[in-house]
Amino acid sequence: MIEEKLKELEISLPEPIKPVGFYVPALRVNNLLFLSGILPFREGKISKKGKVPLELSIEEASEEAKQTVLNALAVVREHAGGLDKIKQCLKITGYIAASDDFVDHPKVLNPASEMLFKIFGDRGKHCRVAVGVSSLPLGAVVEMDFIFELV
Repeated sequence: MIEEKLKELEISLPEPIKPVGFYVPALRVNNLLFLSGILPFREGKISKKGKVPLELSIEEASEEAKQTVLNALAVVREHAGGLDKIKQCLKITGYIAASDDFVDHPKVLNPASEMLFKIFGDRGKHCRVAVGVSSLPLGAVVEMDFIFELV
């Protein structure tokens, strides 16, 4: 069902990303699936690096956040046995590499949150935290972690 929705939205998921350190990408505890920090990899690389708004615009950073969601869904599909196993996206924490005076962190994450709603409907609605940081792994502009409830 969700795979059909992805096709309808012309969204294809990448291969699940592999950890860049000593950790697991996902851990299931009862009916909760916790994802480690997910980066906006495209074909194994971070293509856009820097801080908002110095090197990247809000719109560019938002595209990176959307890619991060796709990477997260690929991890969920692999570890949960399919996207239809998602009962609810519970929470997202988004970290945005930003200048000290940047205050529009939620604007970077809004398109990613909206994409989850488009894919999952009400099951895609979630709590969220948006935090500005001075740097992120590999120079990424965005890193996100997720908690999903599974059926």
